[in-house]
Amino acid sequence: MISEKLSLTCDRLLSHQQLACSRSFCAAPLRSKEVLVYNNTDLQQKPLLLTGHHGDINAMTFGKRNIPVLLCSASADYVIVWDVENCQRKIQEGEIATGLVIGTLLGEVIHLSFCFSDERVAACSGAVIYVLNSKKQKVICTLTGHLGPLTSAEFCPWDRNILVSTSEDRTFKVWDLKTEAVLYQSFVLSASPLLSALFLEKNRHLITGSADGQVWCFSFDNDHKCRLVTKMDLLKMEKNHQECQKTLSHHKGVCEQLVADKVELSKPVVQMSSCSSFIDLDSQKNIDNSWFCVGSTDGLYVVDPDTSQLLTVLHFKDNSDLSIATAGSWSFSLECDKSMVALVSSLFTPCVVLLEMFLAHLQRSEENDEGFSVFPSSSPLPESPLNAVLKNKEPNHPQKKGIKETPLVFHSKVKSSGYTSAARRFMFAPKINVKKTSPAKKTTGNGGFLHSSYPAGSVAPTVPSIDLSVVNKQVSCLQYSGDGKQILCGLGDCSLFLYKSSLAGCPTVYRGHDKPVSSVSWSLSRQWLLSASDDRSVRIWTNGSSVPAITMGDNMFSKPVRGAQFYYLDKFLLLASGPALYLYLYDVDTTRDDIKTYKQRSVFKLASCITTSTGITALSAINGFLSYIVLVSGSDRSIQVLDMNKGSVASVLPDAHSRATHCITQNKGSAFTGQTPESYNLFLSSAITDGVKLWDLRTLRCVRRYENHVNRCHPCSSAFSPCGRFIVCGSEDKCAYIYDIRSSTYLHRLQRHSDTVLSVAFNPATPELLTGTLDGKLRLFQCSTGSRLSCDTSAAVDHIPNVTA
Repeated sequence: MISEKLSLTCDRLLSHQQLACSRSFCAAPLRSKEVLVYNNTDLQQKPLLLTGHHGDINAMTFGKRNIPVLLCSASADYVIVWDVENCQRKIQEGEIATGLVIGTLLGEVIHLSFCFSDERVAACSGAVIYVLNSKKQKVICTLTGHLGPLTSAEFCPWDRNILVSTSEDRTFKVWDLKTEAVLYQSFVLSASPLLSALFLEKNRHLITGSADGQVWCFSFDNDHKCRLVTKMDLLKMEKNHQECQKTLSHHKGVCEQLVADKVELSKPVVQMSSCSSFIDLDSQKNIDNSWFCVGSTDGLYVVDPDTSQLLTVLHFKDNSDLSIATAGSWSFSLECDKSMVALVSSLFTPCVVLLEMFLAHLQRSEENDEGFSVFPSSSPLPESPLNAVLKNKEPNHPQKKGIKETPLVFHSKVKSSGYTSAARRFMFAPKINVKKTSPAKKTTGNGGFLHSSYPAGSVAPTVPSIDLSVVNKQVSCLQYSGDGKQILCGLGDCSLFLYKSSLAGCPTVYRGHDKPVSSVSWSLSRQWLLSASDDRSVRIWTNGSSVPAITMGDNMFSKPVRGAQFYYLDKFLLLASGPALYLYLYDVDTTRDDIKTYKQRSVFKLASCITTSTGITALSAINGFLSYIVLVSGSDRSIQVLDMNKGSVASVLPDAHSRATHCITQNKGSAFTGQTPESYNLFLSSAITDGVKLWDLRTLRCVRRYENHVNRCHPCSSAFSPCGRFIVCGSEDKCAYIYDIRSSTYLHRLQRHSDTVLSVAFNPATPELLTGTLDGKLRLFQCSTGSRLSCDTSAAVDHIPNVTA
């Protein structure tokens, strides 16, 4: 996908020298003191020769604007700005092409950069940045502060007074050109020097890269306080990309070639450029994304910062017709349609080549992938497991022969004679001064909530309202009921707590498991509660009953149950144990025989069992509407999409994370708000040390990654907001992080938790967020600014009965 348009042999080595390239022109030094400018659209045209420097040219760059096309070149004696089209016109008229000297005796300038209006030029010389006027010889300001030689300086595209510089001291600085002050200085990022910087205007991100192949992506907000969004390693990303290609490829030769490439080379980030938009001429579609490309010594790397994934690698070694094998410097054109143009110098030979690299095939490859949808497109198949029906057999009572038994009295109950009761000491006394009670008010249709529907455009809940101490064990899982009035908590002390959504009063406590509760689930009708535990049992409870209506245990499962929930509008129970996914029919019967109280009248029956290739670590399915899709994660780091209509594995996402996924969360929405149908195809996956990924079922690709929170050893969960605009993640730094789903950087950091935040849940009816910690604390967050934090410890486990009516 690389074609060579031009090759120049120079009189000296230009391995680490800044060259200049735009969409229309490219420039390289000739005989050290002259500039040779080629027209990229017509390479047969005679190149433009510019003379005026008395010393060796060390750096050059084109301006950002197309009209006029400005070229700036620098040597130890002069910094000159050339109007390329004006110089061409003068040479055609037989005159001498001249430029404008804007700086003199600035030292050895190694990097030049125009601002986006082409009015100013930043020249890096040693550890000093000179900001020059491009229209006259004037030094606007001089910036000093780095402890090592500078490597690059770039102007911010959306704030003309901001400049970012990188240095060999392994830091970058954000400068305010008005006050000539440092607005932000990074910590030491790497053991190797920082070589380049890049602004991504779409996401307001700042990206910098080092000589050892590390890439950092920072958010660049209006306060100019850079927050790390993600860190990437080119070498690791290339290995993952090769493994993915090897998995998808069925050609033996390709696999052998990938295995044979065992030599690891350093991949310095020599230069970066945005390739955020290009036109796919085959489909006539304008593609908009946030990709950027990295020019390294062995080729071009196209990276998606939203997912921290490598999209493709264009190696020099894969194109034998190129005149270059190892690159020393890169210069990219700022504009691109179906391809990118770059001027590249060789690292070991005095050669410069003009390359054209095609990227439009990347988007077409994504569009050709056929994904899935959570909404069924047809009715279930005749042989589908979802058509299974539980047949209840009527009890057969044998008819008794002989004399019909009749009661001795006419009533079923006989009033006591009163001989055994105590003697009455007081006669009848009438009730006087009885207060009249007002008739009960009719409940409104909003179920007692402030809003009849989830408020549109509401902000994320960030104000702490209630801080509740529950037990001294971890809060393993949380789930709100469908109406948002109750919250079910699975705890590490083998019990379940049922609270009101306000966390007021004593909870209802359910005990029966022998090990910590791993998952909880509400039925759609809100009549039954489901709990699964590490003791290899699953129980269904009814509200207010201390005895489970259904107990599935007695060595039914060989492994602990990693996930359990109601499925298909409460028709089935969905369980995951070991490598198997079980689909059970059930019928809850709460009536009991007074004599045979031990006998369970509720029944359940296995409808289907799907065996996967590895042990299941987490599962997720939608119960609020009919859906055939079930998502499970495996111990082999994969995510599998199961089609319950066919009862088989429909697709596998290999190596979804670097560790096994411990949490899968789908965007299930809420009955109080509506989202676009496409939003329900999004789901989250979490893995230890690998952050949270956002996936799209329609393409089966990761579309965004969230890494600001800390998750190194505990299985912290994540959740979607009912409106689908926010996600929340637990963290081990005693915080909960709220992200905007459209950005990889966090919006809010909910601090001052007492321990690691393990569980998080949004209220489906009102903007509220509940968090559970490792030390057994619950914390409720709301949007109201008038809420006051209260510490209520009345719900201590030692003072709570097993069941509160």
